[in-house]
Amino acid sequence: MGVGLNAFLRLRTIVTSTQAVVLLSGGLDSSTALAMTLKEGRDVHTLTIDYGQRHAKELEAARKVAKHFRASSHKVLTIDLREVGGSALTDAKVEVPQQRTLEEISGGIPVTYVPARNTIFLGLALGYAESMGADEIVVGANAVDYSGYPDCRPEFYRAFQEVARLGTKRGVEGRPIRVMTPLISMSKADIVRKGEELGVPWKLTWSCYLGGERACGACDSCQLRLKGFREAGLRDPLPYRRRAQTL
Repeated sequence: MGVGLNAFLRLRTIVTSTQAVVLLSGGLDSSTALAMTLKEGRDVHTLTIDYGQRHAKELEAARKVAKHFRASSHKVLTIDLREVGGSALTDAKVEVPQQRTLEEISGGIPVTYVPARNTIFLGLALGYAESMGADEIVVGANAVDYSGYPDCRPEFYRAFQEVARLGTKRGVEGRPIRVMTPLISMSKADIVRKGEELGVPWKLTWSCYLGGERACGACDSCQLRLKGFREAGLRDPLPYRRRAQTL
């Protein structure tokens, strides 16, 4: 009579599980952050931002990764940061750097930095999370492997946590949405190892700044990705036009 104990416990887990909004770009980092969030037992809703980037390859990758992991929902929000400009990722007239050395990559903020992108993304994710009653925003930011982006630093996310506390209804009521950065202190090789452990489908992901049928293998993102796989003792299954060994 009634619901059995095991069924009741499963139902209770579903009802009480923490909802999380995962910002999913379709790349190596955000896909691993998604897998880690699911491993924690979260009810995951993925959010991808079409911001006017050079190509739609990563949008396709995000959709495939979300489907692979059976996210509870996958939403794509569209904004146009080409109107803001100031980045090689949103302005076709600005060349994407290739074949840079580790010293060059770590030597300053690259032209692939998109002004205030992560601030905008987090603001959108915060609004989405609050509207749907989610408790966490998960971001695959990583501050270790020399990307040079100021909005990938731990102090930026600590500051945004305070924004979430002060600037939302939930925060004012004492229930601020948590900003989670599970990869922030991991090396790229560590991320690859963790993703491999959790079954991230690398062949569905995309990291190259240039798009195309094959990853270029020479932009900063491709080089750091390949370096991570190499140091993790694994081979990246993505097809590359060339597999640069600059790093």
